[in-house]
Amino acid sequence: MLGNHLLGKQRRDQEFSEYVATRRSRLVGTAYLLCGDRHQAEDLVQTALAKLYVAWPRVRRSDGADAYVRRILVNAGIDASRRAWRREHASSELPEQPVDEGLGLEDRDELMAALSTLAAGQRRIIVLRFWLGLSVEETAADLQITTGTVKSQSSKALQNLRGQLTDPRLAELMEDAS
Repeated sequence: MLGNHLLGKQRRDQEFSEYVATRRSRLVGTAYLLCGDRHQAEDLVQTALAKLYVAWPRVRRSDGADAYVRRILVNAGIDASRRAWRREHASSELPEQPVDEGLGLEDRDELMAALSTLAAGQRRIIVLRFWLGLSVEETAADLQITTGTVKSQSSKALQNLRGQLTDPRLAELMEDAS
């Protein structure tokens, strides 16, 4: 009986490790877009993965791991923003920069600067809708808001972003997102 339990735990741990190995870089990228700080993004992902591990037996059966971990990331980001006094302070050394496929360094910097001006809720919506490609309904479910709020905040955020982006290619991307 104990042998079966250990085999089950090993299998569960292996499945979880495989899930993390295939999703970690995307999770870090998503967290970075949500918070704008590489180190905080790593912390958010660690928090999310620890919570996911606890719920893994239930989550893996429902095939909802991606949505579950996204929800944890968003909530952990909200929690972290509410506790600004607990955050680490910036240093004089630049953090590692994530690699974006398809955007040049200047484009990425301009886009990140524009994203950082959005209200936290609008930023979350833009990241989930247009970076991760979630539907309005999926975004609303992940953020626990109405679909109407997703639509109105998306529209306001995109309008704000269009006004800030000087590169015509990036502004065109914002037009295509509408």
